[in-house]
Amino acid sequence: MAVFYRALHRLGERYPALLALLIQLVVTLCMGLAIVAVAQLSSWRPSPLAAGLLHGLLSASLARWFGLSRWWWWLNLLFAPALLLASGAPLPSWLFLLGFLLLLLFNWNSFSERVPLYLTGAGSRRELARLLEERGERFAFVDLGCGPAGTLLWLARRFPQARFTGVETAPLSYAIAWLRSIGQRNCQIRYQNLWRSDLAAIDVAYCFLSPAPMPALWDKARLELPAGAWLISNTFDIPGVAPQRVVQLKDWRDSRLLLWEIDGAQGAAIS
Repeated sequence: MAVFYRALHRLGERYPALLALLIQLVVTLCMGLAIVAVAQLSSWRPSPLAAGLLHGLLSASLARWFGLSRWWWWLNLLFAPALLLASGAPLPSWLFLLGFLLLLLFNWNSFSERVPLYLTGAGSRRELARLLEERGERFAFVDLGCGPAGTLLWLARRFPQARFTGVETAPLSYAIAWLRSIGQRNCQIRYQNLWRSDLAAIDVAYCFLSPAPMPALWDKARLELPAGAWLISNTFDIPGVAPQRVVQLKDWRDSRLLLWEIDGAQGAAIS
């Protein structure tokens, strides 16, 4: 049992979307078998909405147990009830396909890069800006996985003398970010895998990813970021590497900003 749990936990770290889908399928199968068994033994039948709510609660509980992020808890909780509610409404069938495609286009990189869409909150933006004030007016900043670029553009307007770059591979997020950045001269959006992004001229690299890519990102940062540059991660730490600074945000996600400064002489963070 422990081996099975660890295997699924590792699957959730590497491919959270796949584990979330697996949870939905397993809960659906188990509930289907249970409903058939109850039907053989009694005349009681659960209402579709009650069954959907139970399905959502079980799916969300399993998602939490296997270590998926809160984003996937809510998705697992609401998927079946929303589907049942919508199935009773006079909605065209293509609407469901559209919803699926939009979700896919926003989270395309969760399959290949193991990074779902996380949005930086307002509190995180303010604390990030306070940290950046220490770099002066001119610095180069990259958001590794900028999503629709809300945080990136907010910072670009706040620091007009600095240079901001956002990289994104989820097609819809990239399109929105690129359109929003038009006219913001100190901000550039690239359709680029974060692993192909050159960090050699970057002063501050910011990310809000997931636990899975953090060890590899640390290796990349040590190799490419110049001495004195910062790597700032929202919430997710680097296993075995203590950050030099931690800013607790005290929001509903228990977010933190973790900062590592690169020591060029040793190729590692100063301890």
